[in-house]
Amino acid sequence: MTERTPLLHYRLSTSVNESERRAPPAGRPPEQQGWQEQQQQQQQRPGGAGRRSAQPGQPKKLSTFFGVVIPTLLSMFSVVVFLRIGFLVGQSGLYQAIAMLLVAYFIICMTVLSVCAISTNGALDAGGAYYMISRALGPEFGGSIGIMFFLANVCGSALYVLGLVEAIVDGTMATSPYQVLPSGYWWSLLYATAIALLCLLGCLVGAHIYAKATFIIFLVVMFVLGTIFISFFAVGPRTLTLPGTATVNGTGPVLPTTANFTGFKLDTLLGNLWADYTLDYTTETMMTFATVFAVMFNGCTGIMAGSNMSGDLKNPSYSIPRGTITAVIFTFIIYNLLSVLVACSCDRILLQRDYSFLRDINVWKPFVTIGVYSSTLSAAMSNLIGASRILYALARDDLFGKVLFPAKKTSHSGNPWVSVILSWFLVQLVLFSGKLNTIASIVTIFFLLVYAAVDLACLALEWASAPNFRPTFRYFTWHTCVLGIVGCAVMMFLINAIYASASIAFMLLLLLLIHYLSPTSSWGYISQALIFHQVRKYLLMLDVRKDHVKFWRPQVLLMVSNPRSSAGLITFINDIKKSGLYVLGHVQLGDLDTLPSDPLQSQYDSWLSLVDHLNIKAFVNLTLADSVRHGIQHLLFISGLGGMRPNTLILGFYDGCPPKDRLVDPTMSASLSTDPSDPSQELGQEPPLFHFAPLRASSDRKDCGECGDGKALGPREYVAIIADAMKMLKNVVLARYFNNFDRAQILSPPSSSPSKGAVYVDVWPVNLLRPDSCSYVDTCSLFLLQLACILNMVRAWRKATLRLFLCVEDGRSVRGSEEKLGQLLKELRIKAQVYPVPWDQQVAFPSNTTRLSDDYLSAVNKLILDQARPPPAVRFLYLPRPPADTRRYAAYLHQLELLTRDLGPTLLIHGVTPVITTDI
Repeated sequence: MTERTPLLHYRLSTSVNESERRAPPAGRPPEQQGWQEQQQQQQQRPGGAGRRSAQPGQPKKLSTFFGVVIPTLLSMFSVVVFLRIGFLVGQSGLYQAIAMLLVAYFIICMTVLSVCAISTNGALDAGGAYYMISRALGPEFGGSIGIMFFLANVCGSALYVLGLVEAIVDGTMATSPYQVLPSGYWWSLLYATAIALLCLLGCLVGAHIYAKATFIIFLVVMFVLGTIFISFFAVGPRTLTLPGTATVNGTGPVLPTTANFTGFKLDTLLGNLWADYTLDYTTETMMTFATVFAVMFNGCTGIMAGSNMSGDLKNPSYSIPRGTITAVIFTFIIYNLLSVLVACSCDRILLQRDYSFLRDINVWKPFVTIGVYSSTLSAAMSNLIGASRILYALARDDLFGKVLFPAKKTSHSGNPWVSVILSWFLVQLVLFSGKLNTIASIVTIFFLLVYAAVDLACLALEWASAPNFRPTFRYFTWHTCVLGIVGCAVMMFLINAIYASASIAFMLLLLLLIHYLSPTSSWGYISQALIFHQVRKYLLMLDVRKDHVKFWRPQVLLMVSNPRSSAGLITFINDIKKSGLYVLGHVQLGDLDTLPSDPLQSQYDSWLSLVDHLNIKAFVNLTLADSVRHGIQHLLFISGLGGMRPNTLILGFYDGCPPKDRLVDPTMSASLSTDPSDPSQELGQEPPLFHFAPLRASSDRKDCGECGDGKALGPREYVAIIADAMKMLKNVVLARYFNNFDRAQILSPPSSSPSKGAVYVDVWPVNLLRPDSCSYVDTCSLFLLQLACILNMVRAWRKATLRLFLCVEDGRSVRGSEEKLGQLLKELRIKAQVYPVPWDQQVAFPSNTTRLSDDYLSAVNKLILDQARPPPAVRFLYLPRPPADTRRYAAYLHQLELLTRDLGPTLLIHGVTPVITTDI
């Protein structure tokens, strides 16, 4: 019978046979038990439960040879060594064959180095490559790769089962000229089902049975290889009958029906040195360098079989690198020796027309048949075991919720029997396809994608420079990781560009799915380590000595007493930061000497949850101090890092505004637990992630809740804070009437509102507390204009209209002042409508620079209100410096209160540094 094995049927897959972690030995000292408890907490899965408890079973006992070398050798040899060596040399010639092996093993060795590095950086759990990738790159990347690795093993197991069935039915390896077994689709499916059931029974017994069986299979394969090497020397020259038809496609020239095994001859070697690509007689397709390389590369995979056995090894950090590298070197030598022997002793036509010639030249033909059957059955069972372990690891980590919950169940010995059955069921579904030529390539691509992900995980750990990444295997660098990634990517697209693109797209889809659906992981995210590494590097490059006014941006420290009443102000300030630093500051009164621990550490989670809830881009900085003033001084001194430090302090206004809890969102109650016995589920109560103190009554506080503890902060201390900030060359902004600010409602007003849907921002760039000065070109006025312009540049506020009010007195040229201001706005590229406002009646009130009458301030306040037609969303007013005499602080604050009374959302702004330039 002739050999009709499809070209890609005998694809080598990675053996992912792995076992469960064993229970620690009895009699462990208490201090070691505490360390183990810490490890369990650190290795919690995303669902919140700790690492699964150890299953009862046998202790780790596998040595390097039995636990790593044998599984890796069987995975890398498979049937390729028996059926595709002649194909490789016959199509590409000896020179290109050796070159292909060198390139393929170079790619594999780069990944082997990464596997060895990660596997010696800590103990591996069930899941093999999935476990390594997920714990290094996070659940999204690890989960998506884990699913692909699982599917690759399922399809790989089906590939080997169908390949073995086809070899049996077609009589490819049979010595008898007669077909013994009936053939046909349903007969083949029956045979495949029987073989799959045999694999299922072996897997249900447990991985330890397979580990014992692999040694026997290894001896069989090594014995068959030995007979093949002996046959090259012991068997004399002979003529062999070639399988296949006598013509190509029935129309070409008549091809020879026989070929010669010549023994070792120089002429034979010279005829096999160079490439001679021709039609593959099993598929009738033209071979190329890429197609031959893809088939040959299948014999180089399987490098993770040893690392996946780490749970059963006596010393994983010792065994995995030595065993894996030993297996890789051994297979490389065997492949090269066979290539040379074949090139020296077989005609080119024999290599191209009979892929099973090793059987015909063997000292006893059934030896090769036994080798093929043994290696194929071993590979099929290995892939089934590997798929079940990956599925079990995915289920245990709760990445897909309750979908995979049944796969968590295990037997008394720790064997995940439900995962085994589910994996076998999927293998059985794949067997219904009958022929898997179209799937073989994408399975290989899946494995390559996993290898590239392992390289990426090792590269990320190396680049992150994390102190806890210190593998005992040190023969790798980031260069080897990059070469491994590039090599795997090139191989993927060389095998099939369409399948490679589709597999990457599928992986990204799974990544997004897990990112949005899976719970937060406590494994640690490598992205955070990489971001830290890069941010630190760029912060060192951010030189404050190179700052220039052209590139100035607001970097804000917003003081928040209680976020419940400050949510509106927090969201509004987020709009005027213009991609600058935004820090939420909070001062808690207390003395660390009298406290058992730092009370601020437990509050950070709530503040960070607040940032997420409000969807703002801000940092949080909390401090403990004996007074609000000292606390704000601390924050102004220490907030930020390097060139990213706050240049603007924003405080809530000191008044008696009634607070309103803006964090209460009744719509959130629907998403919470519906348990009526849970007191936290009352309608209108905030989510449990907010643990801020309840608001005080308005009679108990004297501020809007944005600057500090209203009960402990007096007016003189409040003004002193403003003076302190200006002494430290910080711009100061006071925000009033933002306790009821609703950004969404303001930016989307109903058409029936007085503004008829329009949004206005009013700007008063004149020091209204200095009626003797009408200058609008000082540093403070320009800073005020800059902030208003920044607000108008934000997408949500882009449709708002800036209204600039120019205060003029009788006798002065109104038109000239308006034109001068208009020219200034043009030079500053600020689009605004200028409105001259006569204020002769206001300045007529008896006042001086040291004492402003209440009548004057009330008149100016009325003037501002009268110009608000329609009313603006927010007002920008000039904030004068506090008086030098601290005894006048209370009068200063009283003046600001009268000036801004009933104005609605208002910002009092004082700038101390130039922020605007007309230069390019």
